[in-house]
Amino acid sequence: MSEQSKQGLSYKARRRWSLVILLVGMPLYIVAVVTVVNVLDRPPIWVEFLVYVLLGIVWALPFKFVFRGVGQADPDTGRQE
Repeated sequence: MSEQSKQGLSYKARRRWSLVILLVGMPLYIVAVVTVVNVLDRPPIWVEFLVYVLLGIVWALPFKFVFRGVGQADPDTGRQE
């Protein structure tokens, strides 16, 4: 079994996906969240704050594996093959 199949996505793939998520997915998610809050007919400010905080945390959970280590140096550049 190769090391690539053990790791899942390569570093470069994770970098690309993180950019797509941040540049395309995040604005779409923000629009969806604001729409949900508006459908709630503008609840009290503390409820609105809780909704934004909870949904601001929840969006990142499914993408944790994509963002892990993306800010680090490419681990594949130092390897000798």
